[in-house]
Amino acid sequence: MVTSKTISNGILRALTTILVIGAILYFIYEIKTVIVYLVISLILCLIANPLVQFLKNKLKFSNSLAATTALILFILAIIGFILLFVPLIISQANNLSLLDTDNLQTQFVAWERSIESYFNIQHVDLNKVLKDSKITSKLDFSYFTGFLNSIMNFMADLGMGFVSVFFITFFFMKDQEDFKTTAQKILPDTNEDKILNSITKINHLLTRYFIGLLLQLTVVFILYLIVLMIFGNKNAFVIAFLCAILNIIPYIGPIIGTILAGILTMISLIGSDFQSEILPTTIYVVIGFLLVQAIDNNISQPIISSKSVNSHPLEIFLITLISGITFGIVGMIIAIPAFTMLKVILKEFFPDNKIVSVLTERI
Repeated sequence: MVTSKTISNGILRALTTILVIGAILYFIYEIKTVIVYLVISLILCLIANPLVQFLKNKLKFSNSLAATTALILFILAIIGFILLFVPLIISQANNLSLLDTDNLQTQFVAWERSIESYFNIQHVDLNKVLKDSKITSKLDFSYFTGFLNSIMNFMADLGMGFVSVFFITFFFMKDQEDFKTTAQKILPDTNEDKILNSITKINHLLTRYFIGLLLQLTVVFILYLIVLMIFGNKNAFVIAFLCAILNIIPYIGPIIGTILAGILTMISLIGSDFQSEILPTTIYVVIGFLLVQAIDNNISQPIISSKSVNSHPLEIFLITLISGITFGIVGMIIAIPAFTMLKVILKEFFPDNKIVSVLTERI
């Protein structure tokens, strides 16, 4: 028989559970920076893992020496990047951020008139339509420079956490075996082998994926840079860098990058003749970016997304699409690593399930 006391106790337990969950979520939110550091350190550990294993197995380095060597190489690579490229990025980004937005708006109106004249549009008074809609007054031309500044601010904030990230990464690389031993003591005996096998396979697949992704972004950056330099873009490096970073977002990222490259190319040519320089150069840059994406989509991405994590390209596309619809851009970025982890776990714990066996036959 349900009594008022039973109902009260149930409500009290529910409220307590909600409060506990809320407190946990709030705590996670408060330490979100630490969580980001842990994730970055884990990715660096996965990327460095082949080198660490080579140093330990082939050159007989100790755990500490192998981890220290890998970490020093990371630091040297970052220092080299800073010395070679960051001053160039900052100077070019500052040039873009100092553009006169009022001048941009005036130039945009001039472009409208040039487009109307260039395509001989006689039956539509574009100037009147645009004036009636007041579109030029509504456009915020500082958005693009604000975007560049936000990227630079993010990089500066990330730089403040380098010491923390490297400290965590060092112990991730150094104490892998100790972590595994500790896990064996904690895990229940019935599922110990399955969990450890899952961790080993996940580590192997994600290591291949992140190394491949890093290589892909480097190749795309170089190709973008070549395209922009061919057409004499004054901000070739920073535009290529930003557009390559956007390639982390599957499918949508390259599209955003192409649009951004076209807009920034037009901005960099302010003062030039629209018909003979601005429009043709922008079209050529966009075509060049589309060719780079065609190469990337047909060569780089299939190798990385399919072979590195042993999944079919259609499977990767669908899971990325579903993740994007459900969780937005963040979901698209983490879709492939998360799906890979899920597949490995399902195969270890439910190998006899027909659906699982079909989905995981490549692993």
